[in-house]
Amino acid sequence: MDLSNLKPAEGSIKKPKRIGRGQGSGRGGTSTKGHKGAKSRSGYSKKRGFEGGQMPLVRRVPKFGFKNINRKEYHGINLVTLQRLVDTLGINVIDPEVMVAHGLASSKDRIKILGTGELTAKIEITAHGFSEKAIKSIESAGGTASKI
Repeated sequence: MDLSNLKPAEGSIKKPKRIGRGQGSGRGGTSTKGHKGAKSRSGYSKKRGFEGGQMPLVRRVPKFGFKNINRKEYHGINLVTLQRLVDTLGINVIDPEVMVAHGLASSKDRIKILGTGELTAKIEITAHGFSEKAIKSIESAGGTASKI
């Protein structure tokens, strides 16, 4: 046996029906494309979003609003959550690394401390942002809030 007499297995290769090769091919005339219309012409390619001449969805739907591309997204953490963290672990200094380590935020998040809940512990908090209520609560408990 050598390379000159190798053949594929019986029935493994099927030749596709050759379209557009005259009347004798069995698929002549319109070459399975039907009669007339854009899809029967050579070089046809449908535009993205084309809906057969009806007004495309992208043009039917109303457009409104404004999306600020420079918006800074913050991950909010409430004072209740921080108080729970202090109660269970006894931590007095909380910064983004501590919050990431305990699963409150991811390392990519900008963290903002929000004022929901009561804070009784005296803690030092470092974050990217604070709400006014949160700053008041932290300082009234004797702690400090410092921005990064």
